[in-house]
Amino acid sequence: MAHLLSVSCFSNISSGSRSYSKPLNQCSISSHASVSLRISSSPLKNLALWANRSQRCGTIYAAAVSVGQEARVQPGSGSDQASDGASVPKKVMVIGGDGYCGWATSLHLSNKNYEVAIVDNLVRRLFDHQLGLDSLTPISSIHNRIRRWKSLTGKDIQLYVGDICDFEFLSEAFKSFEPDAIVHFGEQRSAPYSMIDRSRAVYTQHNNVIGTLNVLFAIKEFGEDCHLVKLGTMGEYGTPNIDIEEGYITITHNGRTDTLPYPKQASSFYHLSKVHDSHNIAFTCKAWGIRATDLNQGVVYGVRTDETAMHEELYNRFDYDGVFGTALNRFCVQAAVGHPLTVYGKGGQTRGYLDIRDTVQCVELAIANPAQRGEFRVFNQFTEQFSVNELAALVTKAGEKLGLEVQTISVPNPRVEAEEHYYNAKHTKLVELGLKPHLLSDSLLDSLLNFTIQYKDRVDSKQIMPSVSWRKIGAKPKTVAA
Repeated sequence: MAHLLSVSCFSNISSGSRSYSKPLNQCSISSHASVSLRISSSPLKNLALWANRSQRCGTIYAAAVSVGQEARVQPGSGSDQASDGASVPKKVMVIGGDGYCGWATSLHLSNKNYEVAIVDNLVRRLFDHQLGLDSLTPISSIHNRIRRWKSLTGKDIQLYVGDICDFEFLSEAFKSFEPDAIVHFGEQRSAPYSMIDRSRAVYTQHNNVIGTLNVLFAIKEFGEDCHLVKLGTMGEYGTPNIDIEEGYITITHNGRTDTLPYPKQASSFYHLSKVHDSHNIAFTCKAWGIRATDLNQGVVYGVRTDETAMHEELYNRFDYDGVFGTALNRFCVQAAVGHPLTVYGKGGQTRGYLDIRDTVQCVELAIANPAQRGEFRVFNQFTEQFSVNELAALVTKAGEKLGLEVQTISVPNPRVEAEEHYYNAKHTKLVELGLKPHLLSDSLLDSLLNFTIQYKDRVDSKQIMPSVSWRKIGAKPKTVAA
């Protein structure tokens, strides 16, 4: 599995006669934009086969072009002031821009007049093929998504298709686009996926840690003033029996006082990779003067933002399965199809949650208010806390209003975690920067349930129950029966 995922293709879309890359292999183009494609010498070939790009040269169809002088930029929105007083759009590279959080963020920033480039190896789509999963919502290809966004708004999003674990690819993309900020979503983001088998655990740690390390080296080598906005996770903290601070805690021990990074208690190989990311970023801020903001995000729910709701080709993915689906999204799908809500164990597991509309808002706030050189900021990115039992009760109540008969069952907990615990996490820094949260209201739950009912015919009931066990993970590769 680890080897399956290393192939990277360099897809750089340019406007007019301006070219941004010098690929190893030139390929014929029959699209609206010129595209350069380079396939690395990595031994992983199955990804290329899956993408129908197994030959050294191929054709990628896309309509994304670089933002030129015609871009309409409003002063003070996604822009800096140039020396001549003109407004210049900030350039933001969104790594993992084809994913759940990344796609919504890319469109939001573009709509706010940032100049956006997406970097993605499209491997999240491959995971669905490997595991027999699918999004509740039908999602278009990244090329069609970008093409549709251009046709609706006149705004361009650049696209670089490749693997950031391939430093040569990342370097070329970085030098081509020259970002002012990098938003880094480009990691394997599922705890259950990292616990399927040894190969997925290794892939998760390699992809996440090495990818982030490459990003840090790219900033050091090619853009020292670039601001890294990294998506972390509240799961790094675990569930300590004390309040969770935002990144740092001041302690007094044997008469001496110091402010130290908050202790980490990761609960999966995925969460452990995020902890190592945080340590690497903190070190490079201190050693190299990198500026970085770590957004320790809670559990995200919802599917619509102002931008993704503009057209069905812009729809975001909506995962409901036991590997990639998050609690509230899964409960809404289960209610829509008449499946009992699956509460793991006692259901007292409490976490921070936020609407995906607040995810994109938080990222924009972090970009607009960058960290200082050498500063490693940590923001806890969530808006409310709920236990699993509380979420189930909210969905049950909302479902009954829509005439749904919603039941709840307790299933054996596949994870190794405390099922009843103290949980009080601080989350004030983003509010101080101007976050206006969308709290989980009855109307929002109604909207989310109606959305899942609309697509309930796409639900595969075999994917609802959890199938990954923390204790049963082994070295033997685990496959999915047809």
